[in-house]
Amino acid sequence: MDLLYKFFRNFVHYLTVGMTKTGKKSVSGGAKKAVKKILITQPKPESPKSPYFDLAGKYNVEMNFLPFIQLEGIPCKEFRKQKIEIGNYSAIVLTSKNAIDHFFRICEEMKLTVLQDTKYFCISEAVALYLQKFILYRKRKVFFSADGTNKGLFDVINKHKENEKFMYPCSENQQDNEIVGWLKSHNCEFVTPYMYRTISSDVKSKIAVHDFDLICFFTPSGVKSLLENFPNFHQNGTLLGAFGNNTSKSIEEAGLNLQVKAPEPQVPSMVAALEKFLKETNSSK
Repeated sequence: MDLLYKFFRNFVHYLTVGMTKTGKKSVSGGAKKAVKKILITQPKPESPKSPYFDLAGKYNVEMNFLPFIQLEGIPCKEFRKQKIEIGNYSAIVLTSKNAIDHFFRICEEMKLTVLQDTKYFCISEAVALYLQKFILYRKRKVFFSADGTNKGLFDVINKHKENEKFMYPCSENQQDNEIVGWLKSHNCEFVTPYMYRTISSDVKSKIAVHDFDLICFFTPSGVKSLLENFPNFHQNGTLLGAFGNNTSKSIEEAGLNLQVKAPEPQVPSMVAALEKFLKETNSSK
């Protein structure tokens, strides 16, 4: 009986503690330690009024920025091989500012004028407003998800999808399968041309990854870059944040644990998700 009891006790200890150390399974709970250093895997904001800096001051954290990926535009000659006529599509689905940049870059390089009646369906208001860099912003032709989620995007597309032909520009091999699946299941005519590709940055020569209490990712490619730069990465207490369903899925598929997630109903942005998390771990000034 003593041997059986010891075996059971050790087995329970392994489930509750041991597996957490490997980064394979864990459930958040108990007291959370204060977060002191956060790494945002994006370029540092140019404006000193960025909400990230406001968070840093409010919760006494050090906010660091380092892009984990680089974007490389698909040359016009390579795009033509996809045999997609941009002018044949009346509605553009846009899930990032990068997609906007490269869509209009390809149009310019191909000397194409985007029709004024073209509709734009954007993942968030921030992405929608970025269109002002390229077009005259009109509410009747620019639509966006109210809460920054795919579901919100689907709701707005569903209201205006009649007689539209959709183009969903994306990174090579990085399309959102949920968006593609929705367009298919709702019998939408669409294409998913790739206009840029993502390359992992060399970050291992610039940082010691475990110097940070929390690392925030924004694309599956960023997660891929982490694992390429640090192939033996184990969390060992490092917290991870993710923006977007595909990014969250990439973290979980890598056998890692996710602590900060956006967008969600009450936290439409990474900044909002971080603030919610820091309220629980750090006392504000």
